[in-house]
Amino acid sequence: MQGPSWKPANPAPLGLCGFGITTLMLSVMNANLVSFDKNVPVVLGMAIGYGGLAQLLAGMWEFRTGNVFGAVAFSSYGAFWISFYFLVQVQLPEVAKGGDVGNALGLYLWAWAIFTGMMFLCSFRGPRAVSVVFILLTLTFIFLGIGNSGASNNTIHLGGWLGIATAIAALYTAAALILEGTYGRFILPIGAPPPAPAAATAP
Repeated sequence: MQGPSWKPANPAPLGLCGFGITTLMLSVMNANLVSFDKNVPVVLGMAIGYGGLAQLLAGMWEFRTGNVFGAVAFSSYGAFWISFYFLVQVQLPEVAKGGDVGNALGLYLWAWAIFTGMMFLCSFRGPRAVSVVFILLTLTFIFLGIGNSGASNNTIHLGGWLGIATAIAALYTAAALILEGTYGRFILPIGAPPPAPAAATAP
Protein backbone atom coordinates (compact mmCIF):
# COMPACT_ATOMS: atom_id res chain seq x y z
CA MET A 1 0.00 0.00 0.00
CA GLN A 2 1.24 3.48 -0.84
CA GLY A 3 1.60 5.76 2.16
CA PRO A 4 0.70 9.45 2.10
CA SER A 5 4.37 10.38 1.64
CA TRP A 6 4.95 7.93 -1.22
CA LYS A 7 6.59 9.51 -4.23
CA PRO A 8 7.29 7.67 -7.49
CA ALA A 9 10.85 7.58 -8.79
CA ASN A 10 11.62 9.82 -11.73
CA PRO A 11 11.19 7.71 -14.91
CA ALA A 12 12.96 10.27 -17.12
CA PRO A 13 16.49 8.79 -16.74
CA LEU A 14 15.23 5.41 -17.97
CA GLY A 15 13.59 7.01 -20.98
CA LEU A 16 16.65 9.12 -21.76
CA CYS A 17 18.98 6.12 -21.47
CA GLY A 18 16.79 3.96 -23.71
CA PHE A 19 16.63 6.77 -26.24
CA GLY A 20 20.30 7.74 -25.96
CA ILE A 21 21.86 4.29 -26.25
CA THR A 22 19.68 3.24 -29.19
CA THR A 23 20.18 6.56 -30.97
CA LEU A 24 23.93 6.30 -30.47
CA MET A 25 24.09 2.85 -32.05
CA LEU A 26 22.05 3.81 -35.10
CA SER A 27 23.82 7.16 -35.50
CA VAL A 28 27.25 5.52 -35.52
CA MET A 29 26.03 3.56 -38.54
CA ASN A 30 24.44 6.60 -40.21
CA ALA A 31 27.73 8.47 -39.75
CA ASN A 32 29.41 5.58 -41.63
CA LEU A 33 31.66 4.72 -38.70
CA VAL A 34 30.24 1.18 -38.72
CA SER A 35 28.62 -0.63 -41.65
CA PHE A 36 24.85 -0.20 -41.59
CA ASP A 37 24.00 -3.17 -43.83
CA LYS A 38 26.05 -5.67 -41.83
CA ASN A 39 25.20 -4.50 -38.33
CA VAL A 40 21.61 -3.21 -38.44
CA PRO A 41 20.24 -6.37 -36.69
CA VAL A 42 22.09 -5.25 -33.53
CA VAL A 43 20.23 -1.94 -33.63
CA LEU A 44 16.90 -3.65 -34.27
CA GLY A 45 17.19 -5.72 -31.11
CA MET A 46 18.01 -2.62 -29.10
CA ALA A 47 15.20 -0.69 -30.82
CA ILE A 48 12.48 -3.15 -29.87
CA GLY A 49 13.74 -3.72 -26.33
CA TYR A 50 15.48 -0.73 -24.78
CA GLY A 51 14.66 2.14 -27.11
CA GLY A 52 11.13 0.87 -27.67
CA LEU A 53 9.67 -1.04 -24.73
CA ALA A 54 11.68 0.55 -21.91
CA GLN A 55 11.09 4.06 -23.23
CA LEU A 56 7.38 3.38 -23.76
CA LEU A 57 7.12 2.22 -20.15
CA ALA A 58 8.92 5.38 -19.01
CA GLY A 59 6.33 7.40 -20.90
CA MET A 60 3.48 5.58 -19.19
CA TRP A 61 5.08 6.19 -15.79
CA GLU A 62 5.46 9.87 -16.65
CA PHE A 63 1.67 10.01 -16.94
CA ARG A 64 1.57 8.78 -13.33
CA THR A 65 3.78 11.66 -12.21
CA GLY A 66 1.63 14.22 -14.03
CA ASN A 67 4.40 15.23 -16.45
CA VAL A 68 2.56 15.71 -19.74
CA PHE A 69 5.69 16.66 -21.72
CA GLY A 70 7.68 13.64 -20.52
CA ALA A 71 4.72 11.32 -21.05
CA VAL A 72 4.19 12.42 -24.65
CA ALA A 73 7.91 12.49 -25.46
CA PHE A 74 8.92 9.11 -24.06
CA SER A 75 5.76 7.31 -25.21
CA SER A 76 6.16 8.73 -28.72
CA TYR A 77 9.85 7.94 -29.11
CA GLY A 78 9.32 4.51 -27.62
CA ALA A 79 6.71 3.99 -30.33
CA PHE A 80 9.17 5.43 -32.86
CA TRP A 81 11.74 2.76 -32.11
CA ILE A 82 9.14 -0.01 -32.20
CA SER A 83 7.88 1.33 -35.54
CA PHE A 84 11.49 1.55 -36.78
CA TYR A 85 11.92 -2.16 -36.07
CA PHE A 86 8.88 -3.05 -38.17
CA LEU A 87 9.80 -0.48 -40.82
CA VAL A 88 13.16 -2.14 -41.45
CA GLN A 89 12.01 -5.72 -40.98
CA VAL A 90 8.68 -5.65 -42.81
CA GLN A 91 7.82 -2.49 -44.69
CA LEU A 92 11.00 -1.36 -46.45
CA PRO A 93 11.65 -4.77 -48.08
CA GLU A 94 8.14 -4.57 -49.56
CA VAL A 95 8.67 -0.98 -50.71
CA ALA A 96 11.96 -1.99 -52.36
CA LYS A 97 10.12 -4.42 -54.64
CA GLY A 98 8.41 -1.67 -56.59
CA GLY A 99 8.89 1.68 -54.91
CA ASP A 100 11.45 4.25 -53.89
CA VAL A 101 12.93 3.34 -50.51
CA GLY A 102 14.73 6.67 -50.18
CA ASN A 103 11.59 8.75 -50.58
CA ALA A 104 9.56 6.45 -48.35
CA LEU A 105 12.16 6.60 -45.60
CA GLY A 106 12.52 10.34 -46.12
CA LEU A 107 8.78 10.83 -45.59
CA TYR A 108 8.98 8.83 -42.37
CA LEU A 109 11.90 10.92 -41.11
CA TRP A 110 10.31 14.24 -42.10
CA ALA A 111 7.18 13.34 -40.14
CA TRP A 112 9.32 12.76 -37.05
CA ALA A 113 11.24 15.98 -37.70
CA ILE A 114 7.96 17.92 -37.56
CA PHE A 115 6.91 16.21 -34.33
CA THR A 116 10.32 16.74 -32.75
CA GLY A 117 10.36 20.41 -33.72
CA MET A 118 7.00 20.77 -32.02
CA MET A 119 8.33 19.09 -28.89
CA PHE A 120 11.36 21.41 -28.92
CA LEU A 121 9.01 24.41 -28.83
CA CYS A 122 7.29 22.81 -25.82
CA SER A 123 10.55 22.11 -23.96
CA PHE A 124 11.39 25.54 -22.57
CA ARG A 125 9.72 24.99 -19.19
CA GLY A 126 12.18 22.19 -18.46
CA PRO A 127 15.96 22.11 -17.99
CA ARG A 128 18.04 23.63 -20.74
CA ALA A 129 19.71 20.26 -21.37
CA VAL A 130 16.35 18.85 -22.48
CA SER A 131 15.94 21.66 -25.01
CA VAL A 132 19.43 20.90 -26.34
CA VAL A 133 18.45 17.26 -26.86
CA PHE A 134 15.35 18.24 -28.81
CA ILE A 135 16.96 20.83 -31.08
CA LEU A 136 19.77 18.40 -31.93
CA LEU A 137 17.24 15.64 -32.58
CA THR A 138 15.18 17.94 -34.80
CA LEU A 139 18.27 18.70 -36.87
CA THR A 140 19.14 15.00 -36.97
CA PHE A 141 15.77 14.08 -38.44
CA ILE A 142 15.91 16.99 -40.91
CA PHE A 143 19.31 16.03 -42.29
CA LEU A 144 18.47 12.33 -42.39
CA GLY A 145 15.21 13.17 -44.15
CA ILE A 146 17.01 15.33 -46.72
CA GLY A 147 19.72 12.73 -47.20
CA ASN A 148 17.34 9.82 -47.75
CA SER A 149 14.90 11.77 -49.94
CA GLY A 150 17.75 13.09 -52.09
CA ALA A 151 19.93 9.96 -52.00
CA SER A 152 22.80 11.99 -50.53
CA ASN A 153 25.12 9.81 -48.46
CA ASN A 154 27.09 12.82 -47.24
CA THR A 155 23.93 14.41 -45.84
CA ILE A 156 22.99 11.13 -44.16
CA HIS A 157 26.47 10.96 -42.63
CA LEU A 158 26.04 14.51 -41.29
CA GLY A 159 22.70 13.45 -39.82
CA GLY A 160 24.53 10.55 -38.20
CA TRP A 161 27.01 12.89 -36.53
CA LEU A 162 24.14 15.07 -35.30
CA GLY A 163 22.51 11.91 -33.96
CA ILE A 164 25.70 11.07 -32.04
CA ALA A 165 25.64 14.57 -30.51
CA THR A 166 21.96 14.05 -29.65
CA ALA A 167 22.70 10.74 -27.94
CA ILE A 168 25.56 12.26 -25.92
CA ALA A 169 23.29 15.12 -24.77
CA ALA A 170 20.54 12.65 -23.80
CA LEU A 171 22.91 10.39 -21.87
CA TYR A 172 24.49 13.37 -20.11
CA THR A 173 21.04 14.53 -19.01
CA ALA A 174 20.17 11.02 -17.87
CA ALA A 175 23.39 10.79 -15.83
CA ALA A 176 22.64 14.14 -14.19
CA LEU A 177 19.13 13.02 -13.21
CA ILE A 178 20.35 9.66 -11.89
CA LEU A 179 22.97 11.41 -9.77
CA GLU A 180 20.38 13.87 -8.51
CA GLY A 181 18.01 11.06 -7.59
CA THR A 182 20.79 9.13 -5.86
CA TYR A 183 22.48 11.92 -3.91
CA GLY A 184 19.61 14.36 -3.52
CA ARG A 185 21.35 17.21 -5.32
CA PHE A 186 22.49 18.10 -8.82
CA ILE A 187 26.13 17.22 -9.44
CA LEU A 188 26.10 17.68 -13.21
CA PRO A 189 24.52 20.96 -14.35
CA ILE A 190 21.61 20.69 -16.77
CA GLY A 191 20.47 24.31 -16.80
CA ALA A 192 17.76 25.34 -14.39
CA PRO A 193 14.34 25.90 -15.99
CA PRO A 194 12.98 29.45 -15.90
CA PRO A 195 10.93 30.34 -12.82
CA ALA A 196 7.21 29.73 -13.03
CA PRO A 197 5.17 32.86 -13.71
CA ALA A 198 3.68 34.43 -10.61
CA ALA A 199 0.04 33.64 -10.04
CA ALA A 200 -2.32 36.48 -10.77
CA THR A 201 -3.92 38.04 -7.70
CA ALA A 202 -7.27 39.73 -7.49
CA PRO A 203 -7.12 43.51 -7.06
